[in-house]
Amino acid sequence: MRAKQVRAGLGVLLATVLAACGGDAAAEEPVTVRLGYLPNITHAPAIVGIEDGLFAEALGEDVTLEPTSFNAGSAVIEAVFAGAIDASYIGPNPAINAWAQSQGEAIRIVAGSTSGGAFLVVREGLDAVEDLRGTRIATPQLGNTQDVALRSYLADQGLVTDTSGGGDIAIVPQENAQTLELFTTGDIDGAWVPEPWAARLIQEAGGQVLLDERELWPDGRYVTTHLLVRAAFLEAHPDVVSRLLEGHLDAIEAITDDPEAAQATVNAGIEAITGNQLGDELIAAAWENLEFTVDPVASSLVECASDAEAVGLLDPVDLEGIYALDPLNELLAERGEEPVEGLE
Repeated sequence: MRAKQVRAGLGVLLATVLAACGGDAAAEEPVTVRLGYLPNITHAPAIVGIEDGLFAEALGEDVTLEPTSFNAGSAVIEAVFAGAIDASYIGPNPAINAWAQSQGEAIRIVAGSTSGGAFLVVREGLDAVEDLRGTRIATPQLGNTQDVALRSYLADQGLVTDTSGGGDIAIVPQENAQTLELFTTGDIDGAWVPEPWAARLIQEAGGQVLLDERELWPDGRYVTTHLLVRAAFLEAHPDVVSRLLEGHLDAIEAITDDPEAAQATVNAGIEAITGNQLGDELIAAAWENLEFTVDPVASSLVECASDAEAVGLLDPVDLEGIYALDPLNELLAERGEEPVEGLE
């Protein structure tokens, strides 16, 4: 099933969240699951689940799957607030922002999806963090997961940044494709980006890894992507969410059992949306840096929120209640697998 691509409009009012909360059809009526994702390797379980028909099979004939691809996590959240999608794969910081902006009303995280795969890649000659003074470093978007990670890391190293690109290091939020172009021409000095863009900066533009983000986390594990649902949809259709999670588990199992087949599926899915195919060597290299797991690595979400607060991109927020992992853990128990943990 091919996805349609949507560019969600800016300025969607948060009040729409509450208006949408009562809009789900009755449980006995046919249900459509509107599933969001980004055409990225870090969203591989979504792409495998869609392209290989695993979601459709798990959902059954009485539920229609309607996939929608997005360009950024902020657009996903706007669609959630507008009631335009019911579930989505998304990074931690956009999910935190959605939780904070809706005062815990809009979303619930129901499963992990991907861990790892973010790097600080720089040009030759920049061999230590001290060498970054006076440089220009890109991130995918102001306030996104990698942007917050970079600002927090630099602050821990005693380096000053601000949201206008000033300070010891100029942080330049921009689209990843533009980052690759500007890094190639020498107009920026590096970038903190997720896969496959880190591998592309290395293989196509001669970049070198200054930091693998896994070095900053216990056991090298942190949430890169997880699966969330609209809280109203979960309340109205818990059985459908369980079936969606069944497909999610099947997708991660397929990725684990046959990585090469999964890489081909993901590459074809990305090409169908973007018109561009990744080289086999590139996708294989990027794949090695990712862990596909239903564990949401909840402790890292708390740290992501703390980091965003510390760099002035988030007001203090209580994340208690953001996880709804019971449906996932019930499925894991049926499969004889260990449960995953949220926040205690």
